[in-house]
Amino acid sequence: MSTTSGIVVGVDGSEPSLKALHWAVRQAELTGDRVTAVIGWEYPATGWAAMMPGTPAEFDPEALARQILDETLDKNLDAAVAGAVERRVVNGPAAQVLIDASEGAALLVVGERGYSGFTATLLGSVSLHVTQHAKSPVVVVRGEHS
Repeated sequence: MSTTSGIVVGVDGSEPSLKALHWAVRQAELTGDRVTAVIGWEYPATGWAAMMPGTPAEFDPEALARQILDETLDKNLDAAVAGAVERRVVNGPAAQVLIDASEGAALLVVGERGYSGFTATLLGSVSLHVTQHAKSPVVVVRGEHS
C-alpha cells in the first residue's frame, strides 16, 4: 500500500472527473500541494471476456487506462501544469484504488460519477464508496444540473 501526500484526484476521462481534475489543480495552486492523478483498471472477468467476441487477444487494459489518463491531462491542462501532475495507473477497482491512494493525502478529489455511474443517481458508486471509506478528507465535485 503506497501513501501519497498532497492532493489525489480520480481521473477516468469522464466529464465529472475532468471537473474534479480542474478543481484539484486550482486547489493545489492555493495550497502549494502536489497533485497526483490516479486511474484504476481491471482485466475483464473471464466470463465477460468470453462473451465479448470482438475483444482482441492483445487487449491491454493497463495501456488503455494509461492512455486515458495521459490524454485527459495533456488535452485539458496547460502543458506545464500537466507535466507537474504525478500520474498513477493502478490495477484494481476504482474505488479501492482511490481509497488506498488517499492514505497520507491531504485531500482526495472525485467527480460525482464517472463512466460507470447511472445518471439517475445522486452520486456514483465510486464517489459514494470513497466518501465513506477514504483515509483523508474527500471533495466530491458536482456538475451543473438542469
